[in-house]
Amino acid sequence: MLLSQYRKTDGRIQVVARDGTEAYEVGTDRAIYDLAMHCAAEGIGLKEHVLGLGLAGAVDLPRLYDEGRLLPPLLHPDPAHLHLTGTGLTHLGSASTRASMHAKATGDETDSMKMFRMGVEGGKPANGAAGVQPEWFYKGSGTALVAPGAALTSPGFAEDGGEEPEIAGLYVIAPDGAPVRVGFALANEFSDHVMERRNYLYLAHSKLRPCAVGPEVLIGVLPEHVEGTSRIRRGNEVIFEKPFLSGEANMSHAIANLEHHHFKYDLFRQPGDVHIHMFGTATLSFADGIAARTGDMFEIEVPEFGLPLRNTLEQIDAPRPEPRTAIRAL
Repeated sequence: MLLSQYRKTDGRIQVVARDGTEAYEVGTDRAIYDLAMHCAAEGIGLKEHVLGLGLAGAVDLPRLYDEGRLLPPLLHPDPAHLHLTGTGLTHLGSASTRASMHAKATGDETDSMKMFRMGVEGGKPANGAAGVQPEWFYKGSGTALVAPGAALTSPGFAEDGGEEPEIAGLYVIAPDGAPVRVGFALANEFSDHVMERRNYLYLAHSKLRPCAVGPEVLIGVLPEHVEGTSRIRRGNEVIFEKPFLSGEANMSHAIANLEHHHFKYDLFRQPGDVHIHMFGTATLSFADGIAARTGDMFEIEVPEFGLPLRNTLEQIDAPRPEPRTAIRAL
């Protein structure tokens, strides 16, 4: 089952469900967050709960997409309680681009390659044990989450704005503090790769950018092999197109291992919070020498995840050198 949600003309959120090509309104006036929290508290399945609520009128999701009314598939009423995070160097083939960005003149193995090798050797432990820790990063709160079809804005001090096509896990924290996975969705983990290339210690800065998730969330198990396409459209021309692979068959870490090393921290198990955790990628247009421009459209498409995730790039020009942020003392 795929779930999505859109903003009605009266401002309310409407949940939509589909198991095939046809999409239908779910018989509720609550958002996906409310349905998920109810299921987490009661210990029931989300798919069964949605079917129990009943399906009403048919919905034209592509039309709603064109009208800019689709929302991210999981939101929190207070954006400060939505956490955007991710892991890197998790996919087979993901290390080569990162290593070349931070290559050492001596030819020694880069820290990125060491981290990747650790994942290959210990990221999929047997018997339910905890494996090696992955690379981890913070992207922001819910204020940095962009809706499908909306613009990804690159700030004036940025040196680049590039896509990262990924699969994200969407979670709520149950009243007892237990993390509960709602499902999986497409994500564009938008980053500044030029800044990151200057020094790998700038990785944290390069990730503090908006990101997009959706339009639909897949309820259930992530397929072992996920295959889709990442592309960039410039006007009527496709300037970049490449296969996008994910799923554990293409990863050096198990999803369970990535989840464990995120939610093992008490601060990430606060009841009622939402977490959107991105699992990494091995496909970047930046690695092929592409520099996205204002107005370019990023498109990430995987058939199992329903509608593609599309977002345009918007860049804010600012004078150089970068203006200093003024701080007011109390």
